[in-house]
Amino acid sequence: MGRTRNLKLEAVVQEVGLSQSRLAARMNAVAAENGASELQNVTQSHIARWIGGTRPTGRAPVILAETLSRGLGRVITLADIGLTPENGAAQQDPGWSVDTLTTLATLGSADMDIARRRVLAQSAYSVAGLMLPSETWWQDAAERARTRKPLSQHTVTFEDVDSVREMTVFLSRRDQERGGRGVGRAALIAYLRTDVAELLVGRFPSDEVRRAMTSAAAELAYLAGWTSFDAGEHPIALRWLTLATQLAEEAGDAPLAGHVLRAMAHQAVDLKQPAEAVRLAEGSLSGRRYREACWREKALLGVVHARGLAAAGYKKRAAAALLQAENDLGRASDGGDEPARVWFFGEASLAHETAAALRDLGDLKGAEREFKHSVRTRRERFKRTHSVTLGYLGDVQVRQGQLDAACATWQQALDVMTGVQSGRARETVVQMRRALSPFRNRSGSPATELDAKARAVLAAD
Repeated sequence: MGRTRNLKLEAVVQEVGLSQSRLAARMNAVAAENGASELQNVTQSHIARWIGGTRPTGRAPVILAETLSRGLGRVITLADIGLTPENGAAQQDPGWSVDTLTTLATLGSADMDIARRRVLAQSAYSVAGLMLPSETWWQDAAERARTRKPLSQHTVTFEDVDSVREMTVFLSRRDQERGGRGVGRAALIAYLRTDVAELLVGRFPSDEVRRAMTSAAAELAYLAGWTSFDAGEHPIALRWLTLATQLAEEAGDAPLAGHVLRAMAHQAVDLKQPAEAVRLAEGSLSGRRYREACWREKALLGVVHARGLAAAGYKKRAAAALLQAENDLGRASDGGDEPARVWFFGEASLAHETAAALRDLGDLKGAEREFKHSVRTRRERFKRTHSVTLGYLGDVQVRQGQLDAACATWQQALDVMTGVQSGRARETVVQMRRALSPFRNRSGSPATELDAKARAVLAAD
């Protein structure tokens, strides 16, 4: 029995207006973003076979749908291209229209289940998921939360809020020091989906208590998203960050909503989506989100905005944003009037992000200077970020022809990485090996020994 030609896919491919070979190249790039190494060698013949009726396997359908969505500037579902899953499962949507408590229950449960977590992690990081809801949605968020019916007899108190905030601070510090993978993250998700979820459906004696508890839950959901981002599980991270934004808006906590949008912008920069990063960063700086933020948080929002502008090629605007972030950080207080979520952001962090922006603008000497400044001023216990900074520093050094200096820097990075559980740190090792490949077979080259150590680090991880 012959295959049936996929006319839906053929029509969408024709609409996008790319040759099959160019579409394959774009699909390879989207696959690389999502860590789908098995799909980074798609060719014109694959596209032709899929149009001819051969069904793509694994993650290929969702990667293909995402590639076509980006090409057309609108969401293309699996049904639109005739590739609805055979088990009838629906393609995941960004979740803005779903009740926050429903999202927390379903996402938390899926995140804790190994098989379902694998499905989440292997879906595509989608630019459709970065589309923010309408202005009406933002205006109505707090009212929706106020009118939600309690499902528990427990009366929530400020002591409950303090307990959640204390746990968040503890888990945040562990993430900064050791990375987002491993036992700490599992504990975070378990606590969020059980204790915190039960508090959110309790009885609130006042709207002030409701807003405080919802804000505390939002910050913990943000941390779940950030640790997923650090672990390299980008689709899961996006869903947690979306939930965190929703909860922050329900709490009326504009600075926290800005903080989460800033994280989404940071993720977009890292995944080579500069236009989306700029849009999200500008959202984080909008109205009360920036106006009511403390100076340290304003600096953090501003420097990520600068990163997006730099990645998008807006040199003058990026320089102005960096200067503003530096000025804002200079006005920050060391007192106890700042939210715990920005405790880590200081001179070393600003230098790291500034260096990344300069690197993206092509100023490798400036990037090297700022990365070195970050290394000098970083507190020793921040091993995860320190190892990433060293990885980036080695990269800009080798790109300037400084092989010996880069090898020394990368040697230090691998030493610092001991005990760190981070997908971002691991990615710097992958990039390190890629950069060393032209040199590792040269007689007497320091790259040979370093590459062997890097290979061992990846194998152990």
